[in-house]
Amino acid sequence: MSEARKLLCEVRRRYTQEQLAQLLNTTARNIRRWEVGETDPPPYLADAIRQRLLPLTNLGEPEDCDFRFIDLFAGIGGIRMAFEAHGGGCVFTSEWNPYAQKTYLANFPESAHTLEGDITKVDERDIPDHDVLLAGFPCQPFSIAGVSKKNALGRAHGFADETQGTLFFDVARIIAAKRPAAFLLENVKNLVSHDKGNTFRVIKKVLEEELGYHITCQVVDGAHFVPQHRERILIAGFREKTDFSFGDLVLPEHRPTMKEILHPQDGSERPEAHYTGGPKAKVDERYTLTPKLWTYLQAYAAKHRAAGNGFGFGLVGPDSVARTLSARYYKDGSEILVSQGPRKRPRRLTPRECARLMGFPDDYVIPVSDTQAYKQFGNSVVMPVMREVARAMKPRIMELIDPELAKQKSLLVA
Repeated sequence: MSEARKLLCEVRRRYTQEQLAQLLNTTARNIRRWEVGETDPPPYLADAIRQRLLPLTNLGEPEDCDFRFIDLFAGIGGIRMAFEAHGGGCVFTSEWNPYAQKTYLANFPESAHTLEGDITKVDERDIPDHDVLLAGFPCQPFSIAGVSKKNALGRAHGFADETQGTLFFDVARIIAAKRPAAFLLENVKNLVSHDKGNTFRVIKKVLEEELGYHITCQVVDGAHFVPQHRERILIAGFREKTDFSFGDLVLPEHRPTMKEILHPQDGSERPEAHYTGGPKAKVDERYTLTPKLWTYLQAYAAKHRAAGNGFGFGLVGPDSVARTLSARYYKDGSEILVSQGPRKRPRRLTPRECARLMGFPDDYVIPVSDTQAYKQFGNSVVMPVMREVARAMKPRIMELIDPELAKQKSLLVA
């Protein structure tokens, strides 16, 4: 029997089918079908029952955590891992991609809550109360028209319209409903300049004016922590004014190079099938470019050099810092090709090296194909960056969770 059906049978002791239908926004007919096993209840029903009908003691929340957070557009869990490192406990996860879900569940098997798929179909009332909202939300184009035109057409404007149809809208509606103490949003650097700055203007307007949060933004380069230039904008928001600043981040003085993430191939690390093999854990030949692909990439680069363009492959060695790893890396690996010596064809990074390039530990499980792994790491966050942000945000989060502590601090400062 599924978890959702078990919970449904439990609450049926206290509610009629008609009452449950009203409380769960469905029909009595559906309740009857789920109860008798005629059809399977949707997975989200379990969380809906917990949130709306069961006592908090039944939520299956993580124990001994300092604060509670939700993980939206979770990908493969890089932001979750970072905030767990500083005492956070995850109470809700949403990720729509089934391959990313597989990787996420392989690395966080102890999660008591259901991993939800499409966040647009999740009622905000079904999301547990939380202290921090985390979201690496996708950036989709915003369509903004003049308010006068909207009024003339009899259409809504402002918050209800400007973000309609975008996934940022789902972040905003959850913040509006649950009012967490803080949030952290992550996106590509170009979010600031997208649509001549209109996209970012709308996001700031919603977060500050509509939702009333105090936000701070900063573009941070992952190269401080990993050998990869990867600039991402981070938006930290707090329900009340705090002294948080991205200037609080402690960025390492030593900048790593590729030798710190490449397979040493000298026997000092254990082989990992199918990435490396043999007594010296040599990189498998499958990662070396074929003669045809290498010829094509060289010709492509030469063509663009002649035209005065900067397009071409990125060749790295042990002392290099790589370009940004992208989700298209599986196609030809051209942005980061590892040199294997003169007159030898270069190779792609292995998925394990990609994991290291994003700051994931070597015990991170990669249960999917190389193609899916390349997509996942190319779409992920630089985990150590997020871990440092979590460290800097935590004292302010704790102050908002415990107002008495904040009051005592203000008296000491005064």
